[in-house]
Amino acid sequence: MKSAPNGLRQARMNLGLSQKELAERVGTNDVTVNRWENGVTSPSPFFQKQLYKIFGKTAAELGLHAKSHYARVVSLPKLHNPLFTGRDELLAQLHERLATSRTAALTQAQALFGLGGVGKTQTAFEYAYTYKKEYTSVFWIRAATREMLVADYVALAEQLGLSKKDGQDQSRMVAAVKEWLEIHPNWLLILDNVDDLSLAQEFVPDEHDGYVLLTTRAQALGTFAESIEVDQLSVQDGTFFLLRRSQLLKSGESLENLSSEIREAAQRIVREMDGLPLALVQVGAYIEETGCSLTDYLGIYATHRKEHLARRSELSHPKDYPDTVDTTWSISFQQVEQLSPTAADILNLCAFLAPDAIPEELFTRGAAALDTLPVAAVAD
Repeated sequence: MKSAPNGLRQARMNLGLSQKELAERVGTNDVTVNRWENGVTSPSPFFQKQLYKIFGKTAAELGLHAKSHYARVVSLPKLHNPLFTGRDELLAQLHERLATSRTAALTQAQALFGLGGVGKTQTAFEYAYTYKKEYTSVFWIRAATREMLVADYVALAEQLGLSKKDGQDQSRMVAAVKEWLEIHPNWLLILDNVDDLSLAQEFVPDEHDGYVLLTTRAQALGTFAESIEVDQLSVQDGTFFLLRRSQLLKSGESLENLSSEIREAAQRIVREMDGLPLALVQVGAYIEETGCSLTDYLGIYATHRKEHLARRSELSHPKDYPDTVDTTWSISFQQVEQLSPTAADILNLCAFLAPDAIPEELFTRGAAALDTLPVAAVAD
């Protein structure tokens, strides 16, 4: 069926080119160019890329994309976090940068960078959740390793209908996704936890009409991405977040609903944790689970902190997270060991596995081979 004419004719005339001259530049004939301009047919991806370069315009500006040849895909990894707190200015800044960073055929990536545990992934997720309706599709890709990138691109190829029934090798499926990104507009691609920038660049087409967002600990990003630092939470936001996570502050309540003693103790904890959301999550979970008071937690933390600092000199490997996160984690793990040694054993095993979507069968089918892991406990 014939589509409405696009902006190709006007762009050609603005350059003073005839249909024949344009055809010679891209390597086709004037009849084909005429059909493109009248919406009878659409240029293939090969010709589209040449047209973008000739006219210095995006696919959307030339009107070369059909209204919808594919189902909208929103592949976010989890449910929305109702406890997400603050970051309003950061989210607005990120939205503005992504919206204004476009050039003729290339949009510079934006990168959220900061310490481990500062909330980069959660901020990227909140951005995607808040603004997802502004994009034709939203793709969330784990980018810590090549294996993760390939696995998620293969899964994305299947979601986009790019994999054939008889199957393709992974490299072809990755290439198919990159080609899809080249010729479709206005998508948002989120590459989470980028450790190797050059590796991430391999998976993003050089020219595209979409938007790319990274989360990374790296500050040096070259020309590939513009960086936005994710700072620790302010004392006020951190206090609100901690009290919500520990269930001491119910949904809809304000800080004024609590006594000044509780607010001040919470503020002391936030300062001790340097405003790191991951540390505050662990503190809040511990308080909710054990019923420990905020003041008592400060005492527990001080004791574990001394022990942790005494051990730190023995660790020669680089640390992924600040000491506050390590200390709060060790407090929580010690509690697990006391309540359920078997649960602690399972957590120790999980430490050797990739953190995402660990199959239950690894434990239900393999427990019999492990002397320290009772089958009955795993079955529960």
